[in-house]
Amino acid sequence: MLLQPIATFRSPFSSKFGIPKQSGLVSDLPGKVVFMPQYRNPDALRGIDGFDYLWLIWEFSANPHQANSLVVRPPRLGGNQAVGVFASRSPFRPNPIGLSAVRLASVEWDSPQGPVLHVLGADLMDGTPIYDIKPYVTYADAHAEAKSGFVDQHEWKTLEVDFPPALRRCFSEKQAEALLQVLRLDPRPQYQNNPQKVYGMPFEGRDVHFRVEDGTLYVLSVDKLTS
Repeated sequence: MLLQPIATFRSPFSSKFGIPKQSGLVSDLPGKVVFMPQYRNPDALRGIDGFDYLWLIWEFSANPHQANSLVVRPPRLGGNQAVGVFASRSPFRPNPIGLSAVRLASVEWDSPQGPVLHVLGADLMDGTPIYDIKPYVTYADAHAEAKSGFVDQHEWKTLEVDFPPALRRCFSEKQAEALLQVLRLDPRPQYQNNPQKVYGMPFEGRDVHFRVEDGTLYVLSVDKLTS
């Protein structure tokens, strides 16, 4: 089976670091689906604005090597317990295919790039190829009473964030709020817990530096990214 991208995702994240571990965790995180030229026909999207959520099927294109293990260590388990790859949502899979449910905020029908989907809550890096889009339908896709395996037994702990007002002003109000939600989720690798280590995370064309100590993330600086 030969797959060709139908679209590219545009995201505030220019690298994998800091991207939410699942879609929907940062509900206001903006993104755009920009279609390839051959699919920039409004007929292909006829009726899509009647749905609140969409499924995006995409590629883990930033993984440079092929998965060579059938067990993985999910962040939800602190990165130190192994489960089977098919019992996880790890990006390191035999076939590097991702699946994300995103909220459809609006359809921009007449952009210079043809129809563009504006979505919220995605967990995709900028430039990610998208292979298909399907509508989310509640009668088939929503199962409120379903078990979630090890996820049900391990609560995701969030951080307090010290984000000085002077640094917040480097972003628009909406950008700063989305970044705050991202930082609360602790972007660090789960096996790292050095309170003196300074991390850098690209977001909306800027490099955000921070460290974490005793449950609080301290934003230290915000710099323009250099090309």
